[in-house]
Amino acid sequence: MTRIRFSHTVGAAALALLTSAAFALSLASLSNTDATKGVKAALEKGATLAVAELGQQNGFLNNDKVRIELPGILDKAMPLLRMTGQGKKLDELQVSMNHAAESAVAMAKPLLLDAVKNMSVTDAKNILSGGDTSVTDFFRAKTATPLAKQFLPIVKNITDKNGLSSKYNGVMDKVGQSVHVPDDQKTVETYVTQRALDGLYVMIGEEEKAIRKDPVGTGSAILSKVFGAVK
Repeated sequence: MTRIRFSHTVGAAALALLTSAAFALSLASLSNTDATKGVKAALEKGATLAVAELGQQNGFLNNDKVRIELPGILDKAMPLLRMTGQGKKLDELQVSMNHAAESAVAMAKPLLLDAVKNMSVTDAKNILSGGDTSVTDFFRAKTATPLAKQFLPIVKNITDKNGLSSKYNGVMDKVGQSVHVPDDQKTVETYVTQRALDGLYVMIGEEEKAIRKDPVGTGSAILSKVFGAVK
């Protein structure tokens, strides 16, 4: 019985080593040019689709994965606020926040594609050998700060124009009288900007997972070659 267990253990270890070696050989067989072209194609595809999906009418509101909900602090206070006649205002608030986010995300494509254009060979290799979210992690590291700066004035302009700022601030003032309001929830433009960024990276990540799962299904020769080698 001990011998059988030992054989199984050795067999599993050997299989793991062989799988690891095969992965390393597959990755090593890719030229730097192919690796970079493949990763750039994946990044461009993910960024383009994410922006197109979220930047359209109700792109956030109709997507359960990225819909911007009311801040947790408002959620907790919802029963009391509805009792005081604030329910309709809160519903309008959520819809307006999601529309502001879709308007901001629609402007993101140039910055995302610029990050792809300036990607290094090292970046490409790290993405290929990384996990299922390495593309998303790359975009977050390279674009989160500049995109936040770009999104904030767009969101603020919309929220100021349609009266969302005054609605949000009015509700937050009431809530803040009894509980502490976190800094990232004090202004509607800060809250929506962060949620918009989060949603964008979520959708880029969804496309990345789809490419890794079925590179051939993308219909792209370079994606099939590169991501097929590390599948």
